[in-house]
Amino acid sequence: MITDRKTYKEYVRQDLLAYKVDRLTLYNYWWMDCLRFQLRLRRMEYLYNTMRHNPIRRLRWFLLEVLNHRLATRLGFTIPKNVFGPGLCIVHHGTIVVNPSARVGSNCRIHPSTSIGDYGGVPILGDCVYIGPGAKLFGPITIGDNVAIGANAVVNQSFGSNLTIAGIPAKVVSRVGAVEQGVFPNTITNSDNSCQ
Repeated sequence: MITDRKTYKEYVRQDLLAYKVDRLTLYNYWWMDCLRFQLRLRRMEYLYNTMRHNPIRRLRWFLLEVLNHRLATRLGFTIPKNVFGPGLCIVHHGTIVVNPSARVGSNCRIHPSTSIGDYGGVPILGDCVYIGPGAKLFGPITIGDNVAIGANAVVNQSFGSNLTIAGIPAKVVSRVGAVEQGVFPNTITNSDNSCQ
């Protein structure tokens, strides 16, 4: 969770690495809608978590909330604050619905038509989790680190680390994790906070 300016900058740095962006330019900001949504989300998290009784931060947070809600509606995102760790990459715009109580670790790569929802509890995902298009995760489950979740998988039970899961309902299809399958860019797997 972003609790201070230093943490905020680190989240943004890792998010940019996940998108294979060395530095933020005006072109990247305006033409990469998913990245623009995400950078605003990180700023909102920072302002929300640090505003306390500061009226200026409250106003800035509220304005960003309105702007990002409009962009999220256009992109099809329902992604609340303080759910994803650093290094998030929203691969493409399209319907993504995430419960506000869910928790996802660092370096998550998520595709469209995905749901992370509540059904008697919410999922908790580890670090370096790849979520394929159309995957549905729900219930009080835990997914370990370095897990690849296949396209259209329905995950309603817990799984350990270093696996590939797929199917309806999801089951282990391989003992090879997401990193070994090469689903993360080299900027993530070679960085200090890598998925190794």
